[in-house]
Amino acid sequence: MPTVAEILAGKPETVGQLIEWRVSHTPYASAFKYRDRDEQWISLDWQETGFLIKKVAAAFLSLGLKYEERVAIIASTRMEWILADLGVNMAGGATTSIYPNTAGEDFDHIMLDSESCFAVAENADQLLKLFQSTKAIKKVRKIILLDGENKSDMVITWNEFLELGEQALEENPEIVAAAQKDITADTLATLVYTSGTTGMPKGVELVHRAWVYEAFSIETLKLIAPNAVLYLWLPLSHVFGKDLVAAQLGIGFCSAVDGRVDKILEGLGEVKPDVMCGAPRIFEKVRAAVMLSFPRKSAKGRIARWAFAVGRDSRPYRLAGKPLPKRLATQYALADKLVFSTLKEKMGGNIKFFVSGSAKLSSQVLGWFYSAGITIIEGYGLTETTAVSTVGHWNDPHFGTVGWPLPGTEVKIADDGEILLKGPAVMRGYHKLPDLTKESLIDGWFHTGDIGHLDESGSLVITDRKKDLLKTSGGKYVAPAKVETVVAASVPYVSQVVAIGDGRKYISALLTMDRPAVLQWAERHGMGERTFQDIIDSEEFQKAIAAGIERANAKLEHWETVKRFAILAQEFGVADGGVTPSMKIRRAVISQRYAKVVESLYDSDPVVDLPQ
Repeated sequence: MPTVAEILAGKPETVGQLIEWRVSHTPYASAFKYRDRDEQWISLDWQETGFLIKKVAAAFLSLGLKYEERVAIIASTRMEWILADLGVNMAGGATTSIYPNTAGEDFDHIMLDSESCFAVAENADQLLKLFQSTKAIKKVRKIILLDGENKSDMVITWNEFLELGEQALEENPEIVAAAQKDITADTLATLVYTSGTTGMPKGVELVHRAWVYEAFSIETLKLIAPNAVLYLWLPLSHVFGKDLVAAQLGIGFCSAVDGRVDKILEGLGEVKPDVMCGAPRIFEKVRAAVMLSFPRKSAKGRIARWAFAVGRDSRPYRLAGKPLPKRLATQYALADKLVFSTLKEKMGGNIKFFVSGSAKLSSQVLGWFYSAGITIIEGYGLTETTAVSTVGHWNDPHFGTVGWPLPGTEVKIADDGEILLKGPAVMRGYHKLPDLTKESLIDGWFHTGDIGHLDESGSLVITDRKKDLLKTSGGKYVAPAKVETVVAASVPYVSQVVAIGDGRKYISALLTMDRPAVLQWAERHGMGERTFQDIIDSEEFQKAIAAGIERANAKLEHWETVKRFAILAQEFGVADGGVTPSMKIRRAVISQRYAKVVESLYDSDPVVDLPQ
């Protein structure tokens, strides 16, 4: 395995240099595809992309952006996000990435704590949040508005901004090159705020070296070919999304950019990508949608169940790299023709593999996709480690693990099972939080707070969060993430699961439902005229969910099984504090808000009693 020195030998040291390096190596290769206002896909090659980034950098410099000054980007995933981010780095500034759904105290805190002096706002809604943040707006010198009209002296539209950059380059062609002379590998590139599940968001300082290292370290793995197309929908305000852009600069593949989740299936069909990365919920939803489209008692349902049973039987041979027995090979070919090929075609027909990250993906979901001939590999990392610290390989999938450390990244397991990480991608520290930085970074090792171990192949296995373990009154420790993952994979109507039971006799669960899936179920069961509340309260639906919970329990240890559950009418959202902007469950907030419901799961009149 190559060392860090070998990986970075002769390579660029900063993000700006990395952009120029990519442009010089493959100027006319396809770099990006994105939708225009008429929903048509537009293509950019690397030379065109490089020139746009340079215009953005020049525009920021002409507006007075100084070394390491922060520029907040408050927008969904789109081409302008990438151009703005890379342009800021090329100019020597640092990006403050803010989720577009961040609001209220969290938004005010991030803007004030980061001291962002410029902002890129997607639309009027984001603009309003900026102006309502009365203290933070006083520090902002200019706002670049992506969509909408310029109605303030503080605001400049995206087109006006690009024209400003073009003019600046005409007047001083060396304006960007001069700024780059001050940038080093240790210059702050990005300030990402981890929402966490308690307290105010913490700013994570990531320097240029971290992104450059990620670009070339991932390149050494040969996961993605330079001529591949990646479908990029992940939030760029999250390090996972941004890391894909870094990898793209190192490898040279093309990204099709569209952050609208409701357009993913449509986009896959149009772009026909080779690779897509996502969070587990995306893959769970795809699986649930397919399962629900094949009613169990229909002919299609029986054929689908047979096909996936054949796929399940094929897995041990395929994972071991062995040929299928003749009879099984014939059956698998038929299953592929009748069922699996349709599934692959819905995803564009060219998918070589998927990558899942940001949370644990159920082995049940992994196995289901693999049965159909679609490999999902998992990766692991944190905001503090620039997203990717370990990743699997499509050519050697190890289900249940999150892969091997990137070349140059070290993994160590502490005596209490905590995963420690060390390498060039580890953060510089928490912004303005020196004491917290000292607690988390000890002798260069970042203490992740995750519990896990390395298997016999050196691949990392994550078991749970160090602080999230529940302890039942019987003294058994339960990893809630495991329970929640298994339940979500076993009940196709579920959208969110919160396992509870700390200090209790047994584990219970609060469930929210995927409304379209529930309404589809209701139509099939003659309840199409009922309200959503009436459907989820009905005895028939409660029994359907109980059956799914029983299936989940069969995959859990007896002390982990869900004995009772309650179905809630509303999903947990960012606005009500139930989830973080990155959609992580805030267990304490939910337990407190639904305290009466929780108590009812442990009193003498349970919501639903499952068979013991």
